[in-house]
Amino acid sequence: TWLKVSLSVFLFVVTHQVGGVRSVTLPESLLFVSTLDGSLHAVSKQSGDIKWTLREDPIIQVPVYFTEPGFLPDPNDGSLYVLGGKHKEGLMKLPFTIPELVQSAPCRSSDGILYTGKKQDVWFVVDPETGEKQTSLTTSSSESICPNTPLLYIGRTEYMVTMFDTKTQELRWNATYNDYSAPPYDDKQDYKMAHLVSSGDGLVVTVDRETGDVLWSQNYGSPVVGVYLYSGDTLRHAPHLSLAMETLRFLTFSSANDHEDAHSTLKWSYQFVKEQATAQTQLLPPVAHTTMLRDFPVGLQRSGEAVIPPRPSASSASHASYYHERYVSPNKPYCSESHTVLCIICYGPLFFWGYRGHFDGRHVAVKRILPECFEVAEREVQLLRESDTHPYVIRYFCTERDRLFTYIAIELCAATLQQYVEDPSCFPEVNPITLLGQTMCGLSHLHSLNIVHRDLKPRNILLSGPSALGQVRALISDFGLCKKIPDGRSSFSLRSGIPGTDGWIAPEVLRDTPGNKPTAAVDVFSAGCVFYFVISRGQHPFGDSLRRQVNILSGEYSLSHFMDDIHDDVIAQDLIEQMISGEPSARPSTACVLKHPFFWSPEKQLLFFQDVSDRIEKEPADSPIVVKLETAGRAVVRTNWRMHISVPLQTDLRRFRTYKGNSVRDLLRAMRNKKHHYHELPPEVQETLGELPEGFVSYFTSRFPRLLMHTHAALHICSPERLFHPYYLQPNAKSQ
Repeated sequence: TWLKVSLSVFLFVVTHQVGGVRSVTLPESLLFVSTLDGSLHAVSKQSGDIKWTLREDPIIQVPVYFTEPGFLPDPNDGSLYVLGGKHKEGLMKLPFTIPELVQSAPCRSSDGILYTGKKQDVWFVVDPETGEKQTSLTTSSSESICPNTPLLYIGRTEYMVTMFDTKTQELRWNATYNDYSAPPYDDKQDYKMAHLVSSGDGLVVTVDRETGDVLWSQNYGSPVVGVYLYSGDTLRHAPHLSLAMETLRFLTFSSANDHEDAHSTLKWSYQFVKEQATAQTQLLPPVAHTTMLRDFPVGLQRSGEAVIPPRPSASSASHASYYHERYVSPNKPYCSESHTVLCIICYGPLFFWGYRGHFDGRHVAVKRILPECFEVAEREVQLLRESDTHPYVIRYFCTERDRLFTYIAIELCAATLQQYVEDPSCFPEVNPITLLGQTMCGLSHLHSLNIVHRDLKPRNILLSGPSALGQVRALISDFGLCKKIPDGRSSFSLRSGIPGTDGWIAPEVLRDTPGNKPTAAVDVFSAGCVFYFVISRGQHPFGDSLRRQVNILSGEYSLSHFMDDIHDDVIAQDLIEQMISGEPSARPSTACVLKHPFFWSPEKQLLFFQDVSDRIEKEPADSPIVVKLETAGRAVVRTNWRMHISVPLQTDLRRFRTYKGNSVRDLLRAMRNKKHHYHELPPEVQETLGELPEGFVSYFTSRFPRLLMHTHAALHICSPERLFHPYYLQPNAKSQ
């Protein structure tokens, strides 16, 4: 993710007297409230009353006309969303913000849109007592000011972005985003207040963080996009939570005739919000791919990720559009009388939290699907029913439908693979290779049922909570874009549009060529990207999010995390390069991936080396197998492998026979012999080699990191032989 590019707010107050001027200190009791109309209100922390207001241009300025698809900026952080289009798919998030777009400009997306950007910074010099602006400082102008006057310096950055369509040769869209940015508050736990703000108007309700007691409420006339406090000679972001207008008013005023009841409702809701805000992160609008100006296909209705259908905007076209949803009672039943809705749903400034509950005595997660997506929901449920018998595919429990929504109860999980990569401490005992193996097992199961997932990414791979034995499973989830391929066919058409998420879509899906019919290989490509993302702890083989899909189309990737002299890296790179190949036919099947040495234990690696050595022991030097093994072997043995082993082992080898230091076959023979006679070796040699099998294998592969993959490739000609069935996928095995 790009770092947010904006000018941090710096505030300095003169706290001493010079020439008889009275010293002024900005009181700790002030808050600064930024609203959509461009106002920055200095307000009392105790009452919310406005002390003074600094008025500037609106936070967001966009064209007054609205065409489809239309772009909607989020004034909170400059995120971009796209709405509408030929098929009315609803709201989708673009993979970059306006500041990130400006930072990358000039750039071009894969659909032929040119982006230009401009950034302009300004300092406002303000009297902290009255809010009167003394002067403005920019790169082109600065007026002298009296150094003895106590002053408040506030930075503001203006980002301007323009989109030009090379196909129509017309200006597509332009916008200006202004940001009063500030670093976050250092310790949120020390901040005693929480601010609930309305996304539809300027209402702010401030409550005590610990008790939920209402402290004050004020309406500032325009939606609040930022709350700042004064701390450490600078303005810092104070935490605030945006709610739909009707939701906040219901919580605050629904029982106006009974103050205690209203207060109790708000107190309960805030306590719940505090507990759930960090737990529910997967029902946000999906991320659109960079071909966002193409007609959105019906398949992109991401019911599982809460695509918001188009609705008339209540705000003017010059502001970001906000949507609201009715308040859901904490006791509303669903699926059965034992189920309980445990969250407030709102479309505030693009917030959406999910459900959790109980089914037959177990915890479940519940996906709520909008009426416009009922057909998609039925298809997803059918695919879930077909595939959920596998331990590495999300389990489906039941479906219920009411007048407004469809509810799907599925297995409740603890985290996504994305969250695990970002914070491995959530499952410290979990082996990432194990998770990837489980993911591939689940995907192989889907392919065996002729189901292509078409949206594999770290967020769609969930991790179960630890079992009674502490085991965690990787589960493939979100079947909203899955496609069932009819028997007798191996490909699917793109008539319904482009499925997937930007940055994880195989290149053939985006190629506009006649007769283009992708296969299940699209999932293998996405899985290859996921593999690298997990192993590298967050890197993507095709680069940053803004250019990722363009790089995929051009085949430009980098696996810079891997090192040529590390055994595990050599193996991983070999597999991932095959999986992310630009040619679908060159990618391995899921079954073939699972056979790859990437998933071999040290014990299996050692057994393979032994079986190879036994198989070629009596082969003449000019046999095809030995010739294949020795070809390019000089790099494998590093010219002379005998020069790279320890002295005790060199001495022991010389006692029995002569080994050729430039021969791969002789290196394997030495490994086999020492493994067979390991317990007869002198103690110093055993200590050098380490324990069987881990230490022993590591001793050799750390010195000769290419040995395993080179030998595996060379012996592929022997794969039909029964001895090698455990190491290679057989031609008659079912492969998707």
